Amino acid sequence: MHPLPPGRRVGRWEVTGPIAAGGWASVYAGRSAESGDGSGAEGGDGDGDGGGTGVGVEVALKILPTAGLTPRQAAKVAETARREVEFARRTRHPRLVRLLDTVQLGAEGDAFLDGAIVLVMERAERSLRDLLDSAEVSEAEGGALIAGICEGLAHLHAAGWVHGDLKPDNVLLAADGSVLLADFGLATELTGTGGTHGHAPPMGTFDYLPPERWRAPLGEQGVTVRPSGDIWALGIVVHEVFARGASPFPGATPAARAAAAQEYAERRAPLRMADGVPPFWRALAADCLAPTHAERAAHSAESLLARIRAHRGGGGPGRRRHGPAALAAAAVLASGAAVAGTVAVGWTDAGGSAPAAGHVRVYNADPGCQTRPGRDPQCSLGLAIDPREPYLAGNVVATRVWHGDVLDAECEEAHGVPIVDEMGTQSPRWFRVRLPGGPSEPAVWLPAVRTLDRPELPACPAPSSTG
Repeated sequence: MHPLPPGRRVGRWEVTGPIAAGGWASVYAGRSAESGDGSGAEGGDGDGDGGGTGVGVEVALKILPTAGLTPRQAAKVAETARREVEFARRTRHPRLVRLLDTVQLGAEGDAFLDGAIVLVMERAERSLRDLLDSAEVSEAEGGALIAGICEGLAHLHAAGWVHGDLKPDNVLLAADGSVLLADFGLATELTGTGGTHGHAPPMGTFDYLPPERWRAPLGEQGVTVRPSGDIWALGIVVHEVFARGASPFPGATPAARAAAAQEYAERRAPLRMADGVPPFWRALAADCLAPTHAERAAHSAESLLARIRAHRGGGGPGRRRHGPAALAAAAVLASGAAVAGTVAVGWTDAGGSAPAAGHVRVYNADPGCQTRPGRDPQCSLGLAIDPREPYLAGNVVATRVWHGDVLDAECEEAHGVPIVDEMGTQSPRWFRVRLPGGPSEPAVWLPAVRTLDRPELPACPAPSSTG
């Protein structure tokens, strides 16, 4: 798909420029081109709450193409959109980012856009991840942020939902500094006896999955999820807020940190936190990171929020306004499973020894594709023509690769389009590789999230369309 040009209309919304591209979707900045009542246009179904939005209101347009995808991939995209729309229809709160409208596009000269689903969301100034990457957070600032996150979680859990992908990338900060939880593509309704658990696809972000998820059986409805999973993720976020984004679990990659978390949960390693985490927040994070679901269940989001408010003297982060003044200038990087994630760094073995220097082994984050025999087309992965263009159908070569394939790697591009894999891992890094046919084949590009290897490679002199 060619990038949407500024001025392109998407229902009653107008594209103003690109923000980011993920593995399954692209996010564009936009604004309302006409007043609306949330009824949708160009196929919009009116499931958002955009009633009363005036001309010029700034939004984020999350575009999920479905054309050209395998049936399995298209099903993931559709399920992500369905979950977000269903969640928006039934759950609203000042701490939750709002879905304003949904639109389904027609082809209009671009066959790849035919049938694409567009989620129109309010925009925020930046994410908590952006903040942690750029500045040290004081205890007072951090306390206000964590209180806001707890307010959102307490509302979700009381309403019978689990977020399922809580992390700094999915915590947005509005122009007035208030907290908005975002990205509800993995939000799960609690439907078990007494509303204790629900079921969801086996997806999420490695660094924030509770230990029990790694051993959870996969049934016809997916894996079991509980509110205590969000509490575990909250404990990681609390530590990151006061440790400049560092996880309490050691490791150079998300998979290595997840292994360290499991070792701790099995009582084979202590929980070690950074020295900079203040005592109150250290104790709170430790309770959130209790090793088992049963131990963690004693610490609900509501009880944690009460502790935080008592510690802060009853204060809390400012209540955000619902009008246009609260809609500022950023959006969440999107994928079909989860939005944004942790940059993959370092090297870890995914079931075999490291390939030789100058080679990378392809890695598919979908667990089902790691063990599937043969070269199932639904598990194939694409290679890009240009790492600085959106990673969509028009920028992918015909040759596919599969989990375990080893490719010759020539150099590295560190500032390409950020890509997010099925587990939420994000990186802007790309490796220039040769197709399996040998030196006579053109050089193409493999996203860094598609391998766990980090060979010593020179920087590529310049992006190239064909090598």
